[in-house]
Amino acid sequence: MPASPAPRPTAAHREAATRPERASRPEMATRPEVVARLRAAGCVYAEDEADLLLGAARSPAELDDLVTRRASGLPLEPLLGWAEFCGLRIAVEPGVFVPRRRTELVVAQAVALARPGAVVVDLCCGSGAIGTALAAQVEHLDLHATDIEPAAVRCARRNIEPAGGHVYSGDLFDPLPARLRGRVDLIVVNAPYVPTDAIATMPPEARLHEPRVTLDGGGDGLDVHRRVAARAADWLAPGGSLVIETSRSQAAGTVDLVERSGLTARVTTSDELQATVVIGIRAGGARRADQGADGGAGGR
Repeated sequence: MPASPAPRPTAAHREAATRPERASRPEMATRPEVVARLRAAGCVYAEDEADLLLGAARSPAELDDLVTRRASGLPLEPLLGWAEFCGLRIAVEPGVFVPRRRTELVVAQAVALARPGAVVVDLCCGSGAIGTALAAQVEHLDLHATDIEPAAVRCARRNIEPAGGHVYSGDLFDPLPARLRGRVDLIVVNAPYVPTDAIATMPPEARLHEPRVTLDGGGDGLDVHRRVAARAADWLAPGGSLVIETSRSQAAGTVDLVERSGLTARVTTSDELQATVVIGIRAGGARRADQGADGGAGGR
């Protein structure tokens, strides 16, 4: 899950900043003062970020703390407590990977593959952004998500459980209920895929403030992809799909891993999102979700 420069605050961020003007309080720092501090720290979208921080702060001390932490390089989203993803507010906190806009390509491809009642597994779920976005767009999913990081599991539960999903603490497939083996219609994955040596060249916001385990994909960046691909076919139902984010330079390697596992693979890219996704399909009959309400796994 490589990092990007700080994203420009979106419409949802701007809407969140439309609380009563905090600068009208004499003791609260004014907007120009906050903008000046952020701009001096190198924040590209200082005006937009100032509005968000002013809207989030409940006291002068809290505002000063938020601005100080942002100026030190902490990503904006954990300070606010949420990130926008696929038009949704996703709860995040310090120590949790912030969902990137490029991962919306994973969601778009997954939505095209999933049907109401599908059994969906979100591996390396982080905040649970992918699963939450899927549940918002496809009805009655039987959604299961896993992550090894306690902070990520905590955030994912805040995001996924209200949508009826289940979140498990553990490594990849290990904590999933055994009853799901061979019955999963869709596996979605945004695993770390930055080569270890490349982490030093990443933007400081990610390199210094996001857990290394969410970034480091090993020597060639594909260590976790290997482990996912090696076990995916055992968990997928006949006709089931694996959707995994990668990079353009690593797509061929990810495809090779997916095909070695017995799946048929293809690559999808988006120039707009600067995103690359590999999709693997297990051979077999129609997906379980095609069987209708009685044959689906929703509602459990």
